[in-house]
Amino acid sequence: MRFLLLPHVPDQSTSDREQLRELVDYAVFAEEVGFDAYGIGERHDRPAVSSAPPVLLSHIAAVTSRIRLFTAVTTLGMLDPLRAYEDYATLDNLAEGRLDLIVAKGAYPRSSRLFGVTKENQWELLQENYRLFRTLWREEKVTWEGRLGRSLEDAEPLPRPYQPEIRIWHGAGHNPDSADFAARHGDPVFSPNGAGPIGPYAEIVRHYRERWAAYGHDPARALVGAGTAGYFGARTSQEAVARYRPVFEARLKVNRAFDGSSLRFDEVEDLIEHGSVLVGSPQQIIEKVLGQHAHFGHELLHLHVDGEVLDRADYLGTLELFFSEIAPVLRRELPSRPLDAPAEAPLDAPLAAPLAAPGGDGRPRTAPAV
Repeated sequence: MRFLLLPHVPDQSTSDREQLRELVDYAVFAEEVGFDAYGIGERHDRPAVSSAPPVLLSHIAAVTSRIRLFTAVTTLGMLDPLRAYEDYATLDNLAEGRLDLIVAKGAYPRSSRLFGVTKENQWELLQENYRLFRTLWREEKVTWEGRLGRSLEDAEPLPRPYQPEIRIWHGAGHNPDSADFAARHGDPVFSPNGAGPIGPYAEIVRHYRERWAAYGHDPARALVGAGTAGYFGARTSQEAVARYRPVFEARLKVNRAFDGSSLRFDEVEDLIEHGSVLVGSPQQIIEKVLGQHAHFGHELLHLHVDGEVLDRADYLGTLELFFSEIAPVLRRELPSRPLDAPAEAPLDAPLAAPLAAPGGDGRPRTAPAV
């Protein structure tokens, strides 16, 4: 298994400059501690400040040398696809090919409204902009007749990218059309596996694999990533829950203030038992990830630690625990392709377990409650 760090929402009491600096600092730490990838999301309203991922990631590319750089996500339907191409092709060259994109519609209506995108047109805009973006990446001269957005005539997109093909993941949380679109184009899919029980997310991934095969792709080459609702590891489950409780309460407060209570759980114990959050001892977290893998068959796992009420030592300490005691076991038990390999590269070894049907409550049957 490979690991992607998504930074937490920075402390809202600090300046925007300090928050941006922190996003860069944690990328350097992520490379040092052993993460395979680091992701910056695109959002155009509070509480996030990462409205310009290619700018942030270009700076991160300059202060790192190995870690792969992800957008998580790029809301491509809100962007001019030619401008997005220019930004990301430039970044791809500066990072010498260490770039992956995750694209999705975006989940925040306030951001969408800034760009004139509505619930009714966001899906069609994303599809059209994706197709143009792919064409710009692959071809040196482009003529394009846009139905909803930009048209081009004999355009030369510059600069030419470092990677002849860029891996584009498709975020697919609840919409089966997103999974179908990814499968149709032979792209990987990324499940947020976030706010609620695992069952609906697992159904979307199963749909993706079914459509992947239906479009004639080799089932062994399907590529899946999955997220978590958060992570906090400690030596014992009691310590982990006690130290995570104020983290959860602070997150719930921010969630209600900015996003209208989209978090599905009001009690930390319910979130830990029924949600995807990884909170507990190293062994409990290992067992829960293995159980989730039985549903997703994922090769990439994203982690984030909500750090608003944690001091830096606690934030870094729990991630160091992950890489000293949890990651080595997961890497051994769940072999996966390296992130810099072509998307069609074969697996290092067969998947560790067959995909299972979810239980009636949507939880993995193989994973004990944490």
